[in-house]
Amino acid sequence: MTTSLDTPMDMDNQVVYCDRQPSCLFEESTMSTTQATIPAVAHHTARINGVQLHYVTAGATGSPLLLVHGFPETWWTFHKVIPLLARTHRVVAVDLRGFGDSSTAEDDHDSTTAAEDLHGLIEHLGWGPVHVSAQDISGGTVFRLATAYPQDVLSLTAIEMGLAGFGLEGLADVTHGGSWHIGALTAAGIPELLFAGRERELLGQWAFPSMTAVAGSVTDADVDEFARTYARPRRLARSRRPLPLDAGRGRRPQGLGGIATADRARARRRRRRRAVHLRDARSGHGG
Repeated sequence: MTTSLDTPMDMDNQVVYCDRQPSCLFEESTMSTTQATIPAVAHHTARINGVQLHYVTAGATGSPLLLVHGFPETWWTFHKVIPLLARTHRVVAVDLRGFGDSSTAEDDHDSTTAAEDLHGLIEHLGWGPVHVSAQDISGGTVFRLATAYPQDVLSLTAIEMGLAGFGLEGLADVTHGGSWHIGALTAAGIPELLFAGRERELLGQWAFPSMTAVAGSVTDADVDEFARTYARPRRLARSRRPLPLDAGRGRRPQGLGGIATADRARARRRRRRRAVHLRDARSGHGG
């Protein structure tokens, strides 16, 4: 089924094509309400694990490759590399639950749920096992996918990724160089209070300029597309949770993507054990 970009994508496997007509283009300094696309991809939505997931596909031959974005991003993060990868791979890039044009995440959403979403998507496509390439705080989600469903994963490529309990908690520690935004996005009601209606300013004037190594690599049009989806109702407030640093299903995440108290406690225990072992080694005790 083919439809215009003005039609809500609420049917399983509905496909949207855009031929870069004027309605598909951005106007500078204007919040776009039109979904961005590129000629190389087909857009789909499918009901998976109880929600609607939006994803794009490209390429007809070769081994399958799943691309998983981080924060504050969507599938659009990969729009420049998808045509290149599609020359030799079948490519799928997904909007994780709570991001992009996928369903908004609920409060109890965590990385276990997100991993199950990806497992369901792979089964839905019938492409498994797949190569997985993921970045940023999607690390916990794809790590859970690989451990819970090893039959789904041919390989895992981690890009600028960390895991809870292995140093990622430091990202939220402002006393040691961590970033303020993690606590702000985590605090109940604060994202809505401070950022509602200012999503483009947050992304375009702070997030991407401060976190991008190559100036100008994220264009105004890119920011428009990211801001379009983060401006959806309850979206920015929910986007802090779904990605993956939490302790598991049913526990309320305590940080961006879910830095859980349990994970921090385990990290503290490991540090204490290392300190005890080091002390014993220096004193000649222990065994």
